[in-house]
Amino acid sequence: MRPGPRAAGRPLLVAGPAVRAVQRVTAAALGPYQSAVVRIGFAGAWLLFLLRELPHRRELYGPDGPWSWDMAQQLIAKNGAFTGLMWSDSGVWFEIVYAVAVLSSALLMIGWRTRTMSVLFMFGVLSLQNRSIFMGDGGDNVIHLMAIYLVLTRCGQVWSLDARRAAPGADGARRDRIGPVLWSCLGVFLVIGSATDRIHADLWLVIVFWGVWIGQALWWAANHYAPDGEPRALLDVLANLLHNAALVVIMAEVCLVYATAGWYKIQGSRWQDGTALYYPLKLDYFSPWPELSSLLAASGVIVMLVTYGTVMVQVAFPFTLLNRRVKNVLLACMMLEHAAIAVVLGLPFFSLAMIAADAVFLPTPFLRWLGGRVSGLGNRLFSRPSVSLPEQRSDSPEQSRTLVG
Repeated sequence: MRPGPRAAGRPLLVAGPAVRAVQRVTAAALGPYQSAVVRIGFAGAWLLFLLRELPHRRELYGPDGPWSWDMAQQLIAKNGAFTGLMWSDSGVWFEIVYAVAVLSSALLMIGWRTRTMSVLFMFGVLSLQNRSIFMGDGGDNVIHLMAIYLVLTRCGQVWSLDARRAAPGADGARRDRIGPVLWSCLGVFLVIGSATDRIHADLWLVIVFWGVWIGQALWWAANHYAPDGEPRALLDVLANLLHNAALVVIMAEVCLVYATAGWYKIQGSRWQDGTALYYPLKLDYFSPWPELSSLLAASGVIVMLVTYGTVMVQVAFPFTLLNRRVKNVLLACMMLEHAAIAVVLGLPFFSLAMIAADAVFLPTPFLRWLGGRVSGLGNRLFSRPSVSLPEQRSDSPEQSRTLVG
């Protein structure tokens, strides 16, 4: 007996939500604007830090620093941290690594070959930070983690030169010569580093390096020989899964940072009595504007409100994700708080890193509006015709995929 319409439709009603959920996380890389803001924010923050410390780079991370090469070698032998600066104690090699860190940050920020630049960006961050682990103000820990997560994201879908190059009708979408050359050069260095045991990293990092390199080769081959075939579709699904998983990890990381910071503050007596803000305002190290710090510290009401407000916002933020409007309000409060920390306490790069991390929760309509404003301002400044920022890449077969873009 043939089942009726309702009987035949019941299994579909049960499996429908699950199927739609699977399709949602495999069919597209979610949050293209949020991942682009995270890319621009962290690459820009690290680039500004490297440029500011350019005159002092050798004292911070190089051969002239108090944390000598031998001391760093002993520590890394125990904790297994990765740093390319330990491959050689030559001053020339240090300058090369620092230059790679600066260049990769700049290129990742503008979105040129984002897949390759994200790997080089991670290489530069890990190499410098693990060489001298005592340099930093807290923001370096966030950049350290996000540099690893960005490798797994498709953060160049919008607001990037890659998106402009891959747009339909663009000349760069027809033939890519730079990609294979760049991929080959990096492959030579990877093979030499692995053969001579120069990587000195945990297994997961070796897998990331080789996985990205091999994955790009498979991506190029599938796109070149079978752009409409199943291998190309399978690689696209895997890339979307990695991107979406990494985006969830970034969100969870931000919530974890605020939740742990808030709950630890609750346990402190100075946070409980509302005087915690007073003490850093009286430290010379955190007083770039002594007059402003003294003015704020002199008001007990301001100190109490900011102290209690900081704790409440940090503890409450992870729970506000269930309500979009409340989340957006607290998100704006936290960004303003970090901006105030940058000015009052003199921690600009810590604040930039945290604002970039917070940006993963910004709503898409706001980011699109902000992108339009920035695009319009750039067009007026440079007197160019109005051109909208590149949108999300199309999944059409006619669109070309580059080797390392």
